Amino acid sequence: MSAQQVLFDAPGPKARRIILISNIVGVLIVLAILAWIISALAGKGQLAASMWTPFLESRTWQFFILPGLLNTLKAAGISIVTAVVFGLIFGVGRLSHSAPIRYVSGLVVEVLRAVPVLLMMIFFWLALGSSGAVQPQNAPLIAVVIALTLYNGSVIAELVRSGVHGLPKGQREAGMAIGLTRNQSLRNIEVPQALIAMLPALISQFVVILKDSALGFIITYPELLQFTRRLGVGEGNVIPSLFVAAAIFIVINFALSTLATRLSVLLSFRTKGRRPSPKDPIVLTPAAT
Repeated sequence: MSAQQVLFDAPGPKARRIILISNIVGVLIVLAILAWIISALAGKGQLAASMWTPFLESRTWQFFILPGLLNTLKAAGISIVTAVVFGLIFGVGRLSHSAPIRYVSGLVVEVLRAVPVLLMMIFFWLALGSSGAVQPQNAPLIAVVIALTLYNGSVIAELVRSGVHGLPKGQREAGMAIGLTRNQSLRNIEVPQALIAMLPALISQFVVILKDSALGFIITYPELLQFTRRLGVGEGNVIPSLFVAAAIFIVINFALSTLATRLSVLLSFRTKGRRPSPKDPIVLTPAAT
C-alpha cells in the first residue's frame, strides 16, 4: 500500500468530475481576469505599438535595460555567495555539540529571520551613509548585499539544520563506525548529503534573493526595476516597461530552476550511478567519506 493511499482514499468517479469541473472553472476565471486586464490596458492605450517601440531601439538596452540587469545580477550574485557561506556556518553551528555555540547560532538565525529584509536594507543604508565608513555611491549596494545575506543566510542555515535532521540516523553511525568524530561526520558526510537533498529548496532561496534585490530601488540602488521605471517615466510607457522587467525576471528565475533540476540529476547520478528517484533513501557513499 502506497503512502498516498494511507493518507487518503483515491478519488472516485464523482470526486474526479468535481475536481475536473473545479479546474475548468478556475482556468476560466483566470482567463477572464487576464482578458479584463488586457482590455483595460488597451482602452488606456498601453498596448499601442508606440508604447513598445522604444524596446526595439539599441539605446534602450544600452543605457537602461542592460545596466540595470547587470547591477541586479551583481547584487544577487554576491548575496548568494555570502548567504550560502553564512548559512553553512550558522547551520553547522546550530548542529554543534557545544551548547553555547548552538544557542548563539539559533538566536542569531531566529532574530534575523524575523526582521523584514527591506527594514534591514534601509537600516544599513542609513547607518553606512551616516557613519562615512564607505563612499556614498557604494552604500546602496553594500546595504542590499548585507540585508540579503543576513536574511537569506538565516533561512539557508535553517535549511541545513532541517536537512541534516532529515537524514537517516545510520549516516552518523556509519561515519563514527569508520573512526570519524561527530564533527567530522557532520562536515564530511551529513552536511554534503543534506545539501544535495535540499538543493531544490536552496535554488528557490536563490530565486528569492534575485527577486528581493529589486527592493534596492527604494534605497536608490540602480537595479533593473529602477532603470525600467526611469525609462517608463521618460518614454511615457511605465506599464510596458514594468512588463519587460517582469519578463526578464521570469526568464532568469526559470533558468535557475532548470539549472537546479539538472544539477540535482547530475549529483544524484554521481553519488548513486543512476537517475534519482523520490523514493530512494540517502545512503553513505565512499566519496562522501
